[in-house]
Amino acid sequence: MATGFFWDEKCFWHGGGAYALTLPLGGLVQPLAAGGLPEGPEAKRRLKNLMDVTGLSAELDCRGAPAASREDLARVHTESFLSEFKAMSDDSGGELGLRTPFLKGGFEIAALSAGLARQALLSVLEGEFDNAYALSRPPGHHCLPDWPNGFCLLNNIAIAIEAAKARGLADRVAVIDWDVHHGNGTEAIYYDRDDVLCVSIHQDRNYPLDTGHLADRGSGAGEGYNLNIPLPPGAGHASYMEAMERIVCPVLGVYRPDVIIVASGYDACAFDPLGRMSATAETFRQMTALVKQAANDLCEGRLVMVHEGGYSEAYTPFCGHAAIEELAGSTATAPDPKAETVAARQPDARFEAFVSELIGEMAAELLVMPFYNEPES
Repeated sequence: MATGFFWDEKCFWHGGGAYALTLPLGGLVQPLAAGGLPEGPEAKRRLKNLMDVTGLSAELDCRGAPAASREDLARVHTESFLSEFKAMSDDSGGELGLRTPFLKGGFEIAALSAGLARQALLSVLEGEFDNAYALSRPPGHHCLPDWPNGFCLLNNIAIAIEAAKARGLADRVAVIDWDVHHGNGTEAIYYDRDDVLCVSIHQDRNYPLDTGHLADRGSGAGEGYNLNIPLPPGAGHASYMEAMERIVCPVLGVYRPDVIIVASGYDACAFDPLGRMSATAETFRQMTALVKQAANDLCEGRLVMVHEGGYSEAYTPFCGHAAIEELAGSTATAPDPKAETVAARQPDARFEAFVSELIGEMAAELLVMPFYNEPES
């Protein structure tokens, strides 16, 4: 079976109006000709274009998907929030929450973005594809049930999960979030539930500043089913791989999900303007290989990747291409044009040793969660 790839040109048409970085224009903020929202379309559009040029797209089953329905959205988001969002969208757009501007028609584009993630997950769980990738935009992992933030207007992955659960297609879902920013929205939605395991690897205290702490492990029935792995700024390839190998993969092996979903942001790359990490295109390839192997071992290969952040228009496409190559088992390559540069930017041995010690301490705390029992040797 082919790898499914879900995308839609209309998702590239989402806009946030006049923003310069994260500051509204006016006063002493000089206007920009093109608006300037960091979450622009070009990084994602250029990823799809790169895939077309290398021939990777031709090896995938590329298709669109219907927008998520109001019923789909209401399984995750409050009716009051959805009604306000729709009314503003029908008028002239605006901003809800924090750093979530949208234009007229933004509600429909956000529902389409969620629909891509929804269909990617359903197609894998129904056996149409072994695995799938959703090029969703706007992203979703920061959006709470009633409050959007961080460029995220709807929680794409949660909407997909709840649609699958409503159809009885999955009981246990694991979400691995390696976006550089903490997946606070997804965490909040599932914080008191044990049917969705949430693991977030992120830069410590980047965004949001007040979430993503090691001690935040879930509550009630969800205690132990929320894991945060906050890495210090500057962590590179070796640290990400160690966190995956020492914490993420062992936890997946014990939880044994029915499907694995990756919130696949590429803003931990060395060139991202909104992150301070040193991951490379090869980092994302190798992390994808690890979760793909885990899916093969634990849930018959059922793996879905949903695009989140990544704001380097030039380098993000190579990170995404590397991940999708690995996901599909493709030989259509896009060699990293900055391989030597990012290799030179990797932390020195002393810093890597420091981060390794931190990861060891986190593993000692996280791998004693209520559901976690050391596998038999």
